[in-house]
Amino acid sequence: MSFEFSEEFDFENRIMDTSEIPEDTVDGENPLRPKTLDEYIGQEKVKENLKVFIEAAKQRGETLDHVLLYGPPGLGKTTLAAIIAKEMGVSIRITSGPAIEKPGDLASLLTNLNSGDVLFIDEIHRLSRAVEEVLYPSMEDFAIDIITGKGQMAASYHLPLPHFTLVGATTRAGQLTAPLRDRFGVVLRLELYTPEELALIIERSAGILNMEIEHDGALEIASRSRGTPRIANRLLKRVRDFAQVMSNGIITCDTARIALDKLEIDELGLDQNDRRMLEAIIKYYNGGPVGVETLAAAIGEEAITIEDVYEPYLLQIGFLARTPRGRCVTAEACRHLGYKVPNGTANVQPNLFD
Repeated sequence: MSFEFSEEFDFENRIMDTSEIPEDTVDGENPLRPKTLDEYIGQEKVKENLKVFIEAAKQRGETLDHVLLYGPPGLGKTTLAAIIAKEMGVSIRITSGPAIEKPGDLASLLTNLNSGDVLFIDEIHRLSRAVEEVLYPSMEDFAIDIITGKGQMAASYHLPLPHFTLVGATTRAGQLTAPLRDRFGVVLRLELYTPEELALIIERSAGILNMEIEHDGALEIASRSRGTPRIANRLLKRVRDFAQVMSNGIITCDTARIALDKLEIDELGLDQNDRRMLEAIIKYYNGGPVGVETLAAAIGEEAITIEDVYEPYLLQIGFLARTPRGRCVTAEACRHLGYKVPNGTANVQPNLFD
């Protein structure tokens, strides 16, 4: 059995996707990103520690130790990297793990850095083994050895590098190799935001975008944003459209609630695609377990998209469980979707609504 999907669903650019989409930027820049630690809202423990590390490095006249930022996507890892560079008074070069295909690509980046600069590598867990091997000495000794040619024509070049700070970001810290992880002096985990923190972020963004918003309206948007600032700012822009038509451009609690209901985003931040996947497990596989490949075929989606886009939030809120035999829907998810839960187990009777 499978669902029929209409063309209106765009899974690559779904509004609740935590990855960055073109809508989030203007001319390649996100105007809503804070520029300093004082402007950065939330992640208090991370900010407090970073302030100490940055101030200590500046007082000693040294570069900041290499920094690893990890946590779910959309929480501000790229923003923090830019803030670190600004607070240190240096420039930043931004790249990603998949973009560095060969050791020579990394060598080109490193040799073009100035002393003290920040090199930010997003998705650092996706670096190839060959590139990672070159990265080790550059992080420890600020030098790289490049071998060119083959056989008798091979030549080795020792290239000294300026002292720099590597900031790595990953959503999958467990996939980092131990040698790479151990070379970071500062390791910081970013947590999901509370609705109150997200409401402050939304109010700040509304001010930048010249919107008028009530605090209750900001809280309503925040409560449905999955603890993620990127989603909160995206929802704010969509709610603005409804407010412009319905309430003279003022985002009230009622306006926000009506707008988000029309966007089919419920009180827990689930959208139609999340509910469709959960209901596929409930109705066609009796609540699970079901293998991810089978589930992907049932809903017309790729397995990697289910694992990277749909599952993380559903796992975090306890609506989905991974078992050795496959995915299972939990009793809490059944109750939220209106299905009866027999005997208090995770399995449900198909097609039975409260």
